Amino acid sequence: MPIAEARQMADEQELDLVNISPGATPPVCKIMDYGKFKFEQQKREKEAKRQQHIVEIKEIRMSPVIDTNDFNVKVRNGEKFLREGDRLKLTVRFRGRQMAHTSIGAKVLERFAEALSEIAVVDKNPKLEGRSMSMFLSPKSSEKTKKGQKPSSVRGKSEKEKASANVSETNAEKTESKPSSAVEVLPTQPQTGETTKEKEKTEGSIE
Repeated sequence: MPIAEARQMADEQELDLVNISPGATPPVCKIMDYGKFKFEQQKREKEAKRQQHIVEIKEIRMSPVIDTNDFNVKVRNGEKFLREGDRLKLTVRFRGRQMAHTSIGAKVLERFAEALSEIAVVDKNPKLEGRSMSMFLSPKSSEKTKKGQKPSSVRGKSEKEKASANVSETNAEKTESKPSSAVEVLPTQPQTGETTKEKEKTEGSIE
């Protein structure tokens, strides 16, 4: 079809004549709304970019003589990074005479990897470089989640245990608030006084 005729058809439909395959012989053109086409294309690119997750390497630094509480905090942080789909780099730094006991740092890294063995795999075993020893962990495929999702808590009561505890507390409150039957059966003091007065009246009438 001649180009002039194709342009005329596009003008009649109030659309654009777009060359979609300029390298072809002959070139391939299409009549379309070019503004709408560009808008939908940009929308698809933004959606694909939003769903795409860029894997980052998060680093956690420790000392070979790290305290237990600090170690647990760093384990929770590492769990968070792994569940977000990022890789984890563990680094132990040695200072002064600590270089003579690098095996202690290796044990710290192995203990860290063991604490996260359910959700992570070891990519690179501990390796000493200068005064630092590093190890890499990657999340298991089944444990990869979207960013922003909170990691599941390992410690604490389960939801079923919490629910059963709440039910037990409610039943205990109901039992305490219910009045006992013994209190209802006992007569009150005013009733005894009234009976005594009636008895005195009866004796006075007999006399």
